[in-house]
Amino acid sequence: MALLGESALAMWWDMAPDMRAEFEHWHTHEHFPERLALPGFQRATRWAAVDGGEGFFILYELQTHAALSSPEYLARLNAPTPWSTRLMPHHRHMVRSQTRVLHSHGAGVARHAMTLRLSPREGEAPRLQAALYALIQAWPQRPGLAGAHLLRTDTPAIGPTTEQKIRGNADRSADWVLVVCGYELEALRGLREAELTGSALQGMGADGEPVVGLYGLSMSMARGDVL
Repeated sequence: MALLGESALAMWWDMAPDMRAEFEHWHTHEHFPERLALPGFQRATRWAAVDGGEGFFILYELQTHAALSSPEYLARLNAPTPWSTRLMPHHRHMVRSQTRVLHSHGAGVARHAMTLRLSPREGEAPRLQAALYALIQAWPQRPGLAGAHLLRTDTPAIGPTTEQKIRGNADRSADWVLVVCGYELEALRGLREAELTGSALQGMGADGEPVVGLYGLSMSMARGDVL
C-alpha cells in the first residue's frame, strides 16, 4: 500500500524528556483526532528516534495538496486548543515540509522509518528523481523493508499562523524528503551504508550530505479511527 494521497506533511522536532509523556498523550488523544477530522487528512503517523533521543518524525498523508491550505485547516492552525497552546512552545528545532508526493511504493506504515532530507544540485533535479525512482520501486520487495516514498516541498502561499507564532520561530523546511519504511532496522541501516551514502547520492545529482534520521513507530491513526 502506497501513501494515501498525492500530498504529505512531513515534520521533525525535538521534545525534552520531561515533556515527552504529556506530549505523546496530547498528540495521540487530541491532536491526531483533531487533524484527521479535517478535509483531506487521511492518515497520521508518529515515529520516535531509535537512539532514545529527543527527536520525532511525524507524517500526515493528505488526499490533495489543497488540504494544506483549506479554510478548515487554517482555522485550526490559527485557533489552537488550550492543550495545544501549552505544548507548542516545547516543539524545538521544528522542520515542517508541506510536500507533494513524487513517488510512493509499498507500505505507508512499518515498525521503523528512515528519513533523508536532501536537495538536488542546480539543474540535476530530473536526474536525481529518476535515479531515486529506480531504487524505490525495488526496495519494498527486499527482506526487512516495506515501503519507500519521495516527497518534494511545495509550500502553500499562506502567512504565519498562530501555532507558528507560539513556537516562537519560523519553521524550517526540507527541500526533498526520502522516507524508507521497514520492519527490520538493520535493513534500513544497510541502505544508508550502500545505496544511500553521501557519495552515492551525490553521484545521482544530490547536493552535499543529506540529513538522516532513524525512527521507531510510536503511533499511527487513520481517518475514522476512534480511540
